[in-house]
Amino acid sequence: MPLIFYLLWVIFNGRITPEILLIGLPVTAVVSLFSYRLTDYSPASDLKVARNIFLLILYALNLIREIIISASSVMLMIIRGQTPEPVIIEFHSGFSSKMQNVLLANSITLTPGTITVFQEGDRFVIHCLRPEYGRGIDDSSFVRLLRRLK
Repeated sequence: MPLIFYLLWVIFNGRITPEILLIGLPVTAVVSLFSYRLTDYSPASDLKVARNIFLLILYALNLIREIIISASSVMLMIIRGQTPEPVIIEFHSGFSSKMQNVLLANSITLTPGTITVFQEGDRFVIHCLRPEYGRGIDDSSFVRLLRRLK
């Protein structure tokens, strides 16, 4: 997080001078300490993100791919004049991590045709426009990638 804050400091200043680089260090330290105190984020969380950066990038690319695929599917359903057959499905992700569950819930909502209606712990209630949109959601590419996070 401090590195991100420092990079943002430099970018938002619009130029790189020794003064900006030096003043950015204490400013970044203060903002980082403030954010650590205000949230439950910690330097250990930074290390966890750094260890999983490759998987998180892979997850983001997978999310973009799934959004495109499902948007195409919903678009074809509309063009063909097919009526939605909405269903509500419930499943348990099996994740104990709050971050993994939140990532999964938001990914499902970002994917057209599905919305996370309720998420508590590892329990998910999902609304799908068609039954096939919810099939295999408990073993989707999202879940498989999130299982690999440590």
